[in-house]
Amino acid sequence: MKLKNATAAFALLGASALVLSGCAAAPEAEPTATETTATAAPTVEYLACAVSDEGSWNDKSFNESTFDALLKSEAELGVQIGHAESLTPDDFPLNLQAMVDLNCDVTFAVGFGLIDSVNASADANPNMNFVTIDGFSMGATNLKPINYAMEQSSYLAGYLAAAYSTTKVVGTYGGVAVSAVTAFMDGFYFGAMAYGRDNEVEVRVLGWDPTLAEPTGQFMGDFAPNSGVSKSIAAAMINDGADVIFPVAGFQFGAVAEAFKDAGVDGVMVGVDKDIALTSPEYADIVLTSAEKRMTSAVYDVIAELSAGGMFSADAYIGTLANGGTGLSPLYGFDDKISAEVKARLAELEAGIISGEIDPLS
Repeated sequence: MKLKNATAAFALLGASALVLSGCAAAPEAEPTATETTATAAPTVEYLACAVSDEGSWNDKSFNESTFDALLKSEAELGVQIGHAESLTPDDFPLNLQAMVDLNCDVTFAVGFGLIDSVNASADANPNMNFVTIDGFSMGATNLKPINYAMEQSSYLAGYLAAAYSTTKVVGTYGGVAVSAVTAFMDGFYFGAMAYGRDNEVEVRVLGWDPTLAEPTGQFMGDFAPNSGVSKSIAAAMINDGADVIFPVAGFQFGAVAEAFKDAGVDGVMVGVDKDIALTSPEYADIVLTSAEKRMTSAVYDVIAELSAGGMFSADAYIGTLANGGTGLSPLYGFDDKISAEVKARLAELEAGIISGEIDPLS
């Protein structure tokens, strides 16, 4: 069995949490994310592992999306899984080493924060396979990047946000100023501006302007869920007229909802990473749509191919509108509030982005 080095892994982890499942000798996993109800598949000799970014596997954002893929792979493919939560950046190299000690067949490193650590692990362990989500390879042939063209779906979200807004003032802010975050904000900005051009109205986007020589904007400095900083940024945008806000900072939807409530403004949000109206129904009545980063599908597909005997490739996977790696969530309760003309234009814009006729970064 692949878990012969479990004792060494536990010794390495310290404060972070390691869970192994799919093996009789391993402890049972706690239900830390969306559980699958699928009938368990026959067990196969394949160990798929993952190390989280800061936060928990049930962060309702990108960590959870990856964890959902592990659970789905365990249930539907019969693979064994191992995973470790990182409480601080200090845990990154320790947790990755724990996966090495477990002799994982593939290890997913979730988030840009693990870029240096996963590249170092790949270099030090050339006979093991790694995948970096929202990261990049520094040349290792055993490290596969998974990235997303989030400017594409976010362009559609920006267009929709401007169309829905009564003030024609919308806002966006991020966790930290890295490309995995600003790609969302870029697309949102240019999509909102496109609505203004199409309809000859002035649209303002607060919090980010990628057209500046040195773009600046609003950032929390971290991804702490529903933080006071997040609420204060949202409140300032609302005070400046924004009635649609796109927080690209993990789970900030409670903070934004409170800011709207405190201001007495009937505003809405655009969700990020997951279908927030579906996964967090308590906010569904103020989630216009979500720009989804569909990590569950990408991670599951990689595990499915490799566990079936496929060859590992270091070629990057890029999630796009064309391959379904990203896209907008359904409108749900807002469907009847968006005109047929706007819906038709969104479909045209999506087709144009897929064909290359429309650049979501201009």
